[in-house]
Amino acid sequence: MSHKLVTDFPSDLEVTMTRTFDAPRELVFAVHTRAEHLKHWWGRGNPLDIEIDFRVGGRYRYVEHTPDGGSHAFRGEFREIVPNERIVQTFEYEPMAGHILEETLVFEERDGTTVVTGTSRFADKGDRDGMVASGMEAGAAESYAALDRYLKTLA
Repeated sequence: MSHKLVTDFPSDLEVTMTRTFDAPRELVFAVHTRAEHLKHWWGRGNPLDIEIDFRVGGRYRYVEHTPDGGSHAFRGEFREIVPNERIVQTFEYEPMAGHILEETLVFEERDGTTVVTGTSRFADKGDRDGMVASGMEAGAAESYAALDRYLKTLA
């Protein structure tokens, strides 16, 4: 079954993206939290360098390597973790240091599928609009399509 990314703008400071996956919640949570899984889908499926200390107060840094030879670095800190249910973390694109958003990922199991809802909360409307204009939705859709392909290999 094909699932589409649904994007919403609940306020001037937020973007919500929701996507359904044909996999159990525990597996979808695991592929969001472990380097051995993240490297297969995060960053649109491009090669990825990953440092992750998945615990409250732990940090992560991902560097995506694009086909044109470029690289994009992202970093953040884990603020809250409820296993298989919720992750709250900061997110910062390194070239735009100081523009930090807070992302909440919620994992819900529904009829054998898992619905992931990510809510990104920005410091101001300009940061939100800038991130949206930079291709946030397309990048998330490509990454989640790569995640769909990867989950099929784990079934």
